[in-house]
Amino acid sequence: MRAWTLIAHTDPHRAFALREHPDPQPKPNQVLIRCEGFGLNYADVMAARGLYREAPPLPSIIGYEAVGRVIAAGQEAPQDLIGKRVVAMTRFGGYAELAVTDHRACAVIPEELSIGTAAALATQGATAWYAARVLCPLHAGERVLVHSAAGGVGHLIVQLAAKAGCEVFAIVGGAAKRQHTLSLGAAHAIDRRTGDYSTQLRTLLGKRRLDASFNAVAGTSFKKDMQLLGSGGRLVLFGGAERGGLGAFGTLRFVWSMGALLPIFLMMKSKSILGVNMLKLGDNRPDLMAHCFREAVAAQAAGLISPHVHEVMPAERLPEAHALLASGSTMGKVALAW
Repeated sequence: MRAWTLIAHTDPHRAFALREHPDPQPKPNQVLIRCEGFGLNYADVMAARGLYREAPPLPSIIGYEAVGRVIAAGQEAPQDLIGKRVVAMTRFGGYAELAVTDHRACAVIPEELSIGTAAALATQGATAWYAARVLCPLHAGERVLVHSAAGGVGHLIVQLAAKAGCEVFAIVGGAAKRQHTLSLGAAHAIDRRTGDYSTQLRTLLGKRRLDASFNAVAGTSFKKDMQLLGSGGRLVLFGGAERGGLGAFGTLRFVWSMGALLPIFLMMKSKSILGVNMLKLGDNRPDLMAHCFREAVAAQAAGLISPHVHEVMPAERLPEAHALLASGSTMGKVALAW
């Protein structure tokens, strides 16, 4: 099989090589998928930069999701999955023509569902559902901040929050993204390029405070969001986009900018900090991961969420797609097709 192989931690055009690999075989409880395509996630960008500690050592095939058809099933895996078209979550190995994964990490999808939409329901859909429905359930009337609101996870959280009856404040970069998030149900959209978002947000809030923040940026935004939360407020961290620099100094700056926080402060102020790492969740609670994944697929089928697909590129253009996602100019999902 062909697979994009991560060979170096550098810029995308030098980090990957399209190579031949032996065909994988399903182990017990696994299925083998002939892939039509796969999706990109920001964690892939971090892995390519050498900033994602859970990524396998070089050289490796990364990738968290694949769309395709089950062609074989291992022992103890449901044999009736063979022949079914699925979207699947993979613990790496998604950037390949063939992928293996636990059968519980698969969801059967209609033939007419596009590669881009299907891929958006995997890692990003499961993350959004876990964050906004399981970890931090939202209620009508709550004031909710969403960072990177036009991104793959962010634009789904905007929709879930709006459908729950929340007043959504979306943070984006650029006028086009601002209009896009407003069309998804955000009540307010703040372009971070026009000034400090927290200053603009305080003007919109007046004497009010936020009930929840979904933050994919971390860094300096962490302390700002904590100050914007009212009593009972929850800060959900599901990314660290501000950690853009390579090497130890970039990491130190990122950690230092978040500051230190005493647990007693959280109790006295009645505030909560909640972390999301779907890879760790899948390791510890595969049942919960599978639940969130399937709920996201069902939510799309029911019209509760509508993933936006930025572009589906030929798989041969993976380095270009990686650079595009890393640029911060995309809205929604970036996927590739074999």
